[in-house]
Amino acid sequence: MSLENLYLTNITADQYQGLLERILMSTLTTVPCFVFLFINGVMLFTLRSKTVFRETSRYVLLFNLLFADTLQMAMSQLLYLLSTGRMTLTYTVCGLLLIVANLTNEISPLTLVVMSLERYVAVCYPLRHSTIITTRNTAVAVIVVWAVSSLHILARVILLLEFPFEELESLQMKELCSDKIVFRGPKSDDYDKVHTCLLFVCAGVAVSCSYIGVMIAARSASTDKASIRKARKTLLLHLVQLGLSLSSTIYNPLLINLSKILTRIVFVRTTNVLYVCIFLFPRCLSSLIYGIRDQTIRPVLMYHLCCRLKLSVVRAKAQVDFVK
Repeated sequence: MSLENLYLTNITADQYQGLLERILMSTLTTVPCFVFLFINGVMLFTLRSKTVFRETSRYVLLFNLLFADTLQMAMSQLLYLLSTGRMTLTYTVCGLLLIVANLTNEISPLTLVVMSLERYVAVCYPLRHSTIITTRNTAVAVIVVWAVSSLHILARVILLLEFPFEELESLQMKELCSDKIVFRGPKSDDYDKVHTCLLFVCAGVAVSCSYIGVMIAARSASTDKASIRKARKTLLLHLVQLGLSLSSTIYNPLLINLSKILTRIVFVRTTNVLYVCIFLFPRCLSSLIYGIRDQTIRPVLMYHLCCRLKLSVVRAKAQVDFVK
């Protein structure tokens, strides 16, 4: 689940790029990242702008998912630019950045599990949905998600004790900031692999079981068919999102195979494309899909996205009228 593959790839890749190309590649990744961050920011603001969004469980969970994805995207791009610019940090600053990056990376799959369970309850137990999925219970679920993710980070910090601090001449790093440098050691590597597999197996089973439960409920004549179709599509969306989150874990094996068949300069350029497709785009996918798909969010989101444009048109027209 860590971002070590991305950072270490950049460390190696930068050795084969000139300054101009590194600036160009950084620009090509930073521009879409800022666009995605802007869209996510507007979506987060939209979800806090109305009482119905703040008091409805599925919108509260969506806000938590988007907040984690947005923070993760920002941290990914920051560390990407630091590695591209070959800037070294102190172990303290690097460790804090990696902790935040790993923490937010855990939130998405866990939140998707809670969102899937919420849809399952809404379809299979519609009469009890309002009593089970309350604002208070949703807040508790969000706290549990962050607590479980924090336990993972705590475990990694404990494993950090095997780091040879006594061998350091100073806290200034000689290498670029990455998980492999800070959280190095066989125990940390084994723990990260086991945790990643366990997390995504459990999350995949939970989302899949929710989908199967909805399919079984669809056979009942007493259920709302339209509601079931909508819930089924939502759960399929959650499975796709979970798969996209999982795609970051296959990044390193994919690059290893590509490095065997591509020339070094082509390989370097490919890593930048994969970074946008695997790390940046999935983090913005939720806001794009939910913003367009949800009938309640869409008009409010479009209003906030186009608000500045409308204000600019109004001001320009006022200036023209004033001149006349």
